[in-house]
Amino acid sequence: MASRLIIRPREYHDSVRLMRVSEALRHEEGVTEAIAMMATPNNRKILATSGLLTPQASAANPDDLIIAIVADTEALAEQALEAATRLLAQKPQNAQGTLQPRSLDAAVTMQPQANLACISVPGAYAYREAKRALELGLNVFLFSDNVSLEDERSLKELAAAKNRLLMGPDCGTALINGAGIGFANAVARGRVGIVAASGTGTQEISSLLDWLGLGVSQAIGTGGRDLKQEIGGLSMLQGLHILAQDSNTDVIVVTSKPPSPAVAEKILATCATLSKPVIINFIGQGATGSEGNLTFTRTLAETALAAALAMGASTPLPALDTATQDGFLQKSLQGRKPEQRYLRGLYAGGTLCYEALFLLKDVVNGVYSNLEHGAYALTDPFTSKEHTVIDLGEDAYTEGRAHPMIDPLLRNQRILHEAQDPQVALLLIDLVLGYGAHANPAALLAETIAQARALADAQGRNLPVIVTICGTRADPQDYALQAATLEKADILVARNNAEAVTLAGRYLRMLHD
Repeated sequence: MASRLIIRPREYHDSVRLMRVSEALRHEEGVTEAIAMMATPNNRKILATSGLLTPQASAANPDDLIIAIVADTEALAEQALEAATRLLAQKPQNAQGTLQPRSLDAAVTMQPQANLACISVPGAYAYREAKRALELGLNVFLFSDNVSLEDERSLKELAAAKNRLLMGPDCGTALINGAGIGFANAVARGRVGIVAASGTGTQEISSLLDWLGLGVSQAIGTGGRDLKQEIGGLSMLQGLHILAQDSNTDVIVVTSKPPSPAVAEKILATCATLSKPVIINFIGQGATGSEGNLTFTRTLAETALAAALAMGASTPLPALDTATQDGFLQKSLQGRKPEQRYLRGLYAGGTLCYEALFLLKDVVNGVYSNLEHGAYALTDPFTSKEHTVIDLGEDAYTEGRAHPMIDPLLRNQRILHEAQDPQVALLLIDLVLGYGAHANPAALLAETIAQARALADAQGRNLPVIVTICGTRADPQDYALQAATLEKADILVARNNAEAVTLAGRYLRMLHD
């Protein structure tokens, strides 16, 4: 095997483009690994995990481009580097033969009827662009992360003053008038409105509503930090007002990652004044039952069901049958070594990760995570410890590179790393479909799991895997094809995240009985 790494100083490329170049290079003759990425500190850690970090790369600057190749021979590695140069020199396809505005002001001049700006730039520039969009009278969908809380508060106060909606920063998902923005699924139009401080929470609930034969009127994202004390729920309060006035919305769903208690109280007080049923799902709160027009749910799946019941529907959610679950558990116990005791959850979806974290706390004493604080905070996000559940969409993993729902490279590397740990008993993984996500994630995941199991088999261990698919039958990746690809690879496919985590919890209890 031959490895080559080159550094191209001060050459910036968008992370999605670099992901596509990396994928293309992996199909070059004799190439076993190819990584094109900006030399941010966290990306250098990824190179180190892959065994490709050189002293020169370690000293590179964040605005330097790194191209790393592993191939069968020196000649094939050099050939792949030449291919990388050609690919990076090509103009993006959507820029060929079309006039591309070079600023927001120019874009507004070209399309004066536009009323929404979608912004996805490095965090250092996001505040400036979002502020300018609001000043131009646009609503804003701000996908960018790595924006300070102070800047987020300033932007949301400006949006309120301009009577405009700011979705974000770090807003991953929205469905506005039937159009998906960011990561969104092909969901039927309906009369359930969602306002959410969680991207994959919105995707899970909206997809499950679609499976229940219902649909979504609007899904308004707020950004994951909107319910922090420093922000005060400004975007969520605005979204609630919009849905309360929307004649096409009969039921409102509110979901969020763990909120600040004071902000949650403010949101609940506002919801209680609305004339429509409101389903409340604050991940980790554990409250259930009804109070006035409010219904509290514990899981995202329960939230979809509660919304359906409020709409007068009673169709059950698709679910694994008992025989399939029991068969998986018994098979997983076979070939297990006594030291295999721990679960590793590797999530692309932040809200799905939060849900897994809190549901697992009912089963085991503690779960380490990069979402935790205190005793179970994961001090090194690139190294697991005992039971660990990781959100691979957090800033530490996405600075300077594409989100794992777009580029699964980082998670696939992590899967192979976890497979070499003799204490790992089970992998718990999400697969999020929809617009913006990878075109065929199941194929790459199945290939990676096969490699991971080969590593475990070499040590005489099994490696059971549960995957939950978040998506609809109409998603561009073809839900049925994705599920069949995983099942063919002997991977259990759950129909929702709560089902997957509950089954994983059953397995962990069996290990400790």
